Amino acid sequence: MGKLFLVPTPIGNLEDMTFRAVKVLKEADLILAEDTRNSGKLLKHYEIQTPMQSHHMHNEHKTVEGIVSRIKAGETIALISDAGTPAISDPGFLLTRACVEAGIEVDCLPGATAFVPALVNSGLPNDKFVFEGFLPVKKGRQTRLKFLAEERRTMVFYESPHKLIKTLSNFVEYFGADRKVSVSREITKMHEETVRGTLAEVLEYYTSHPPKGEIVVVVEGKS
Repeated sequence: MGKLFLVPTPIGNLEDMTFRAVKVLKEADLILAEDTRNSGKLLKHYEIQTPMQSHHMHNEHKTVEGIVSRIKAGETIALISDAGTPAISDPGFLLTRACVEAGIEVDCLPGATAFVPALVNSGLPNDKFVFEGFLPVKKGRQTRLKFLAEERRTMVFYESPHKLIKTLSNFVEYFGADRKVSVSREITKMHEETVRGTLAEVLEYYTSHPPKGEIVVVVEGKS
């Protein structure tokens, strides 16, 4: 029987790729990539010539069974996402679960993921925290925000730049304008930035400075 590797890839700076990650990708029989065009640039940079196959949220339900069969037949397959650790707000959970249920060995390498540096860099308590990922866009959003208004642990969210203002406005409404927040964007990239303050202050900043890039929002829990 083969093996499934979950391989983290850099979230911006290519130098954050580990030696072991490169070795695993070079030695695998197949690499499953969220976007083969995007991942192709990474593989070319590290001279990795392993064949790639598309594996993303729109086709993973259909491809999981075939991938499991290939691993059972002895192939070693590596899964990568566009950036960071697979299955953290990215495809990976369905395949991992299917492999575990089939008795296949799964090995997740340590490596880059956006929310950890954002949390540590926030200056907010990180001994206990809750990772929320992306909030529901419509259905269930209000219910989730009401529930989180009572959360006492530090909360971590992912958000897209064009929805950040709406999300911060929601936080002001449900958590209060004086709640502390830290917004990190473009982590490890050239224009990396972290803005800290109260929700009202950070909302005002981004209202006059439209954000770009990948964003992590870290919010203080209820006192």
